[in-house]
Amino acid sequence: MMSEDASIVRLSEFLRSPAGQYVLDWEQLQLDAAVVDIFGYHALQLGLPDIDALRENRMPLRFCAANRLPEFPPAEGCPKVAVIHRYEELPFATHSIDLVVMPHILEFTEDPHQVLREVERVLVPEGHVVITGFNPVSLWGVRQYLTRLGASPYLPREGRFLTLPRIKDWLKLLSFDVERGRFGCYAPSVRQERWLARWQFMEKAGDRWWPFLGAISMLTAVKRVRGMRLIGAVWKGKEEPTRRLSPAATTRTFLTSDSNSAVIDAPDAANDGARSAASSR
Repeated sequence: MMSEDASIVRLSEFLRSPAGQYVLDWEQLQLDAAVVDIFGYHALQLGLPDIDALRENRMPLRFCAANRLPEFPPAEGCPKVAVIHRYEELPFATHSIDLVVMPHILEFTEDPHQVLREVERVLVPEGHVVITGFNPVSLWGVRQYLTRLGASPYLPREGRFLTLPRIKDWLKLLSFDVERGRFGCYAPSVRQERWLARWQFMEKAGDRWWPFLGAISMLTAVKRVRGMRLIGAVWKGKEEPTRRLSPAATTRTFLTSDSNSAVIDAPDAANDGARSAASSR
């Protein structure tokens, strides 16, 4: 098996062909629409500096990182590689990136599962990931499959192309919610630019009649964090205060004078008043 670096070189060579330019033009339009309304502070493009995947994004810090320097000088308008690293070991802090764009990365890495785990680690909660790749269930995929029977390869031979349902399953295991996905590039696997131009009518027809047979797939997913739901303490109702039962005859009346004072119980005073009233009769 060819090394990962050599696979990326072969992909860059393909993207410089008429068919590759056809792919880049479609992906550029789709990526512009996918990232324009994603907000945050840090946006990362992993690999493939042949395309500016963050061109329409408005985050203040946008940069491209790859596992090697590009084999060919970047075209005008394409991003420069700012960080060199392995895709399986991203040199970024946990929960530090708001958006990660991965154009044709999973199909040309030795361990795509580990790459996705690293992307999940560096993304903030509710962060976005955008993934593009070749669709094996397409005319191009059938043409590539025929290389096992001796036909000349149309796409890079070393690519392990993944179906969109498989990528969705991997993302669900990592607590991602897939927002949307779509296919494109419905033209047959021809190499000449003039023939690709003649098949342009299949773009609209493919979106309507056979949308799952596009040569390129793209999806957008959001990282969800299933946290605990905090529940406050259960407050019991205040108990009603117990009424104190006090005898009615406990009030004491204080009578004071200049020279002495007397203390008279209220019941006694009431009884004396009753006696005086009876004697007066």
